[in-house]
Amino acid sequence: MPELPEVETVRRGLAPAMEGQVIARAEVNRPDLRWPFPERMAERLTGQRVTLLRRRSKYILADLEGGESLLVHLGMSGRMLVSGDPLGQFRHNHPAPEKHDHVVLHMENGARITFNDPRRFGAMDLMPTATAEAHKLLASLGPEPLGNDFHEALLVAALKGRNMPIKSALLDQRIVAGLGNIYVCEALYRAGLHPARKAGRISGARVAGLVPIIRQVLAEAIEAGGSSLRDFRQADGELGYFQHRFDVYGREGEACRRPGCDGTLARIVQSGRSSFYCPRCQR
Repeated sequence: MPELPEVETVRRGLAPAMEGQVIARAEVNRPDLRWPFPERMAERLTGQRVTLLRRRSKYILADLEGGESLLVHLGMSGRMLVSGDPLGQFRHNHPAPEKHDHVVLHMENGARITFNDPRRFGAMDLMPTATAEAHKLLASLGPEPLGNDFHEALLVAALKGRNMPIKSALLDQRIVAGLGNIYVCEALYRAGLHPARKAGRISGARVAGLVPIIRQVLAEAIEAGGSSLRDFRQADGELGYFQHRFDVYGREGEACRRPGCDGTLARIVQSGRSSFYCPRCQR
């Protein structure tokens, strides 16, 4: 499932085609994805100007001039692809429609935004912009790891006395929003922390040190266009490239890259997810 860097990459790719532009026609080709679409979704989107395209955790939100926001979750295999070439701004001509093109936004500027989702685990909803943060999918989310509300003191307080593994704590969306399996593995490796170590037993200084590491890992991944492991594509259809820079994720049995460490990377399963780490330098 796409994590924060992949969703942010898609948002940035869509913004030039959508922000400030009018949805000339919305095309909804089925009644649902993971959940039913909102009533009259095509009608409510058609004619609306997108005032802002933003991200909250792993969700994209398009704020509309009429006072509603379109929430989009990519799910396991969802893609939002931009096509068209008004004034040479976008790279690709419109492709032929595909079987799993479930929602298509025909923009007034000639761009076309296609939501394609073969497995249909994605989701879309419409809600009042003014109360978007109270939406059931957003209400319990913690601070954004790249925002000012996520800082050393907050993370130290959030993990104090916690008996859960540090990996599980960082994946808890109520503690920090948007982190997923890949980037937590990479951050813990850089911090030298074993993924199974109890969060509440890590010193405050080491917990505080996770904050800049998490920010750096996410920033590097966004710069690389995210990670493409199976289905993920950027908004222009290109692959992400951060997977070529993984230090631990998916590298079980390979040599640790940390200078001076002769360890071999290992894998354990935590809450149904694979955790990759170096037994020698992560304690």
